[in-house]
Amino acid sequence: MIDHPQRASLHNEIHARPPEPMTAPLVISHVVMLTDADERAASREHLSALLRDHHLPALDAQVSHSRHTLTMAGGVRLRWERHTEFVSWTFMRSLPDDALPDAQVTAHAALPAMWMEALPGRRLVAMHLWATPKAATPVAASGDTAALPDSLVRGLLLDETLVGSAVGDGGTEVYTDFAMHPDGFSRVLLCVGNTSARGLGRLIQRLLEIETYRMAALMGFPAALQVSGELTHAERDLSELAAAIRAAHRHDEPQLLDRLTHLAGQIESQYAALHSRFSASSAYFALVDKRISELGETRIAGLQTIREFMDRRLSPARNTCEWAVRRQDGLSQRVSRMSNLLRTRVEITQQQNSEALLKAMNDRQDLQLKLQSTVEGLSVAAITYYIVGLISYVAKGAQTLGWPFSPESTAAVAIPLVGFAVWWSIRRLHRRLRLH
Repeated sequence: MIDHPQRASLHNEIHARPPEPMTAPLVISHVVMLTDADERAASREHLSALLRDHHLPALDAQVSHSRHTLTMAGGVRLRWERHTEFVSWTFMRSLPDDALPDAQVTAHAALPAMWMEALPGRRLVAMHLWATPKAATPVAASGDTAALPDSLVRGLLLDETLVGSAVGDGGTEVYTDFAMHPDGFSRVLLCVGNTSARGLGRLIQRLLEIETYRMAALMGFPAALQVSGELTHAERDLSELAAAIRAAHRHDEPQLLDRLTHLAGQIESQYAALHSRFSASSAYFALVDKRISELGETRIAGLQTIREFMDRRLSPARNTCEWAVRRQDGLSQRVSRMSNLLRTRVEITQQQNSEALLKAMNDRQDLQLKLQSTVEGLSVAAITYYIVGLISYVAKGAQTLGWPFSPESTAAVAIPLVGFAVWWSIRRLHRRLRLH
């Protein structure tokens, strides 16, 4: 049997970027760099340089994700993933069993600072996540947030914007404040209950993806705000054009069609430039919803869940992006309908002009036919005159040879015969031309 050339890659796609087993306590630093094609290639080379410094093989050119353990950096586990628009870097480091989450203890701190600062691209996401056994951070049975250790609240999260929920079936709790702290990173605290290593790995991956896709989805929001003003101007111009078309005369229609065509080109150019961005944002918003649903949240008294926080804070930006897309589509359809209407008017005018032109051509053709008939009559008379003259000369010469009639009599008799013959010949020639 002959395999499809992509069979192996398609089969292995289901195993792409799988979560890895994790055990608490540990700390994770997650960084997402927005990149173009050149920066994505530079990102691979940047990682390869780090791997060579740690005596590890460089990345293959076709690899889109990889995992490595950097023993010389204190056993930091590094995960690199290349996506369509960005590259994600995840650094994981285990902590001592009795260690509590500390803002000064991060996973990426064990790596060379200059190497971290030189990550190719522009930073879009930066997040620290601490996972600690739940027994080390007791919470009151009532779920009161005041029962959280004061050191964790003061050292990691802002109490006034605290969000949290119980996730999964093992009693694990997640807390975050969705705030950007002085180091430029957001923070998540995970109090791990009775959760398996693989379950914890899946949970942490979902939390990292929620933050990544949330920021990626919001990239369409500035574009939606920018295009809103442009759409307002375009809608006003279209309304003015509609009023002008309604009151336009025939000689105004070509100019109006030119203005409408220019406006349609402007709208379609804008649509083409932003359609991919809005489509990507819509896909990322859907991924955020899916990942939050997979958390299986249960409310902790006194706190908003992640779902409630996202619905309240993320919905306005999502609605703005969706409204911008609907306005673009609606405006494009209105321009198309108005263009069709104006073109119909122009076509009707052209048809009327064509009818007038055809009528004028018919009138000229009738006149030409009349002139042609007149010319044909004159032509028959002229040809007959010259032929009869020749016959008269022939009759004069024939008298010396015994021709019994005078030249004048011969010419008189020949006139009707020659005239009929010439007329019949011309008509026959016209008939042959019409047949061909």
